[in-house]
Amino acid sequence: MATSEEKTNGIQLAPHQVILRPLVTEKGVHRASRNNQYAFEVSQLADKTDVKRAVEDLFDVKVERVRTQNRKGKPRRYRFRYGYTKSWKKAIVTLNSEHRIDFF
Repeated sequence: MATSEEKTNGIQLAPHQVILRPLVTEKGVHRASRNNQYAFEVSQLADKTDVKRAVEDLFDVKVERVRTQNRKGKPRRYRFRYGYTKSWKKAIVTLNSEHRIDFF
């Protein structure tokens, strides 16, 4: 099992390349106020350690846990054509109890 130091995928992403955008939704605001958890859309190439390092660098907070999900694209229709939206990766980051992120 390779550790994060031994990872040799050839690509080292910068923190602003890992975190693409915060997901500010009604459910996300509820999670942030109650559980101190924040959701982000992240790069498909990023793993949990990359996400943790990026959030700690960009927002100057202490991350306790990172959970990731690969979200499949949904079927969509435009006039007479059918297609799919792009697949994307979501990360839910749990922060230490004394840290907060303010998006507003």
